[in-house]
Amino acid sequence: MERREFIRICAATTAAAAAAPADLAAADATARFYGRARLIDPQAAPLRASAVPAERNLIFNYPYATTPCFLLNLGRPAGAATRLLTADHRSYEWRGGVGRQRSIVAYSAICAHRMSYPTREISFISYRAEKSVGNSPAHVIHCCSEHSQYDPAEGARVVAGPAPQPLAAILLEYDPASDGLTAVGTLGGEMFSQFFAKFEFRLALETGGRAIRAPASGTCVVQPLENYCRQQVKC
Repeated sequence: MERREFIRICAATTAAAAAAPADLAAADATARFYGRARLIDPQAAPLRASAVPAERNLIFNYPYATTPCFLLNLGRPAGAATRLLTADHRSYEWRGGVGRQRSIVAYSAICAHRMSYPTREISFISYRAEKSVGNSPAHVIHCCSEHSQYDPAEGARVVAGPAPQPLAAILLEYDPASDGLTAVGTLGGEMFSQFFAKFEFRLALETGGRAIRAPASGTCVVQPLENYCRQQVKC
């Protein structure tokens, strides 16, 4: 990928370090690289980082066609390196957001507790830009299933609830010349095998019987969460 700004990890990745994938893999043992998938909008145009709206739930599927992820513009830089642990005590470093302001992050939308995830019908998990009713703070990813909360500005670390680990970060490559974003891998505790085992039948119904483990490659369509699913649960 030559000397593009390899946005490192805020659930998204490096920012400003022109590093190759091999360099990142050497530094972070839990980084995994999948097929490259350029992020595009619903009209199939390349998604520009500067066009990502602030504090809005956007969703795309990666690294598989059935595994949803959040793309978030936090509206502020998320550049501080954060040391995190997976549920099985593997250490990794999340190094901040991407884009010119380092405000863009991406995470798996599969909750690390009981794997609640956005379906076409309903989503119990979403980013909250404002304080919710009750004790839920603002600027967290909140899962209403068991009230796990994650801080997207700090690698999706767990700030409340029973989740045993942060959400897995999606590694993004940022190209400053085109202002484009490309998903290239993950960092942290993946739960895809457990996810497929638990929801195989439901996923097969949702996809009309198509291969649920088909890799996302080439392009990934990014769309607002409200367009992806019919109902969002607020708690």
